[in-house]
Amino acid sequence: MTFVLSGFADEISPDLDEQLAVLATESISHLELRSVWSVNVADLDDAQVASLSRQLADAGVRVSAIGSPIGKIGIEEPFAPELERLRRMADVAGQLGTALVRVFSFFIPQSQSPERYRAEVIDRMGALAALAADRGIVLAHENEKEIYGDIPERCADILASVGSPALRATFDAANFVQCGVRPHADAYQLLRPYLEYVQIKDALAATGEVVPAGQGDGQVRETLAELRDSGFEGYLSLEPHLAIAGRFGGYSGADGFRIAARALKDLLADLYVQWQ
Repeated sequence: MTFVLSGFADEISPDLDEQLAVLATESISHLELRSVWSVNVADLDDAQVASLSRQLADAGVRVSAIGSPIGKIGIEEPFAPELERLRRMADVAGQLGTALVRVFSFFIPQSQSPERYRAEVIDRMGALAALAADRGIVLAHENEKEIYGDIPERCADILASVGSPALRATFDAANFVQCGVRPHADAYQLLRPYLEYVQIKDALAATGEVVPAGQGDGQVRETLAELRDSGFEGYLSLEPHLAIAGRFGGYSGADGFRIAARALKDLLADLYVQWQ
């Protein structure tokens, strides 16, 4: 069984050269593209994408997924711009050689019941999935805090209700911990049929603080063991958030990223799991 290691390289540095240097020292051959040169992936122009593609090819680094911000807006905000952004993300994904695009299921107003917005969320996610299917890409829904799909039951509701192979699940243990969920015990079995991608970060239940994999309450070891035993072959994408953990991104620095990478590798070694 082989997992493929990747990571949000913008957590290392805004500078692409430094990102690639650290990935090389950790023998990580993929990155998840959220931003580069301090520009969000959704805002990169054609020249920047072309330059990025050349530099990645020269370094022998591939893109595991586009870490897009699609769906990371309020549910009451206009939806049409998100469809346009997804069209752009499909173009960028094609140019960078990946079919995976991370998405979210819209922030719910504070003090409002998520169920009030269920129909609108399902309609929007269905429209995104239909566009993705037409463009030959797969959307990986992340369980972000404070969006509709922040707990396992609502994540599964979205995926089952939309019912499209173009809409799958990204599993983020730390985000579940921060929502009061035991990731492996409460979420894994429910989401395993839809699981496409795994983001690696852990968190402490008492404070919500993000910590390296295996050092928090995210049950990362248990999830990796079951992924191994179930035959999962896919990406483990480091999203350490060890210095800054914000609503729209995080930062760890080069040293923090190395700490996170080595914590994950130690877990995989303990589980006798090979990676590349």
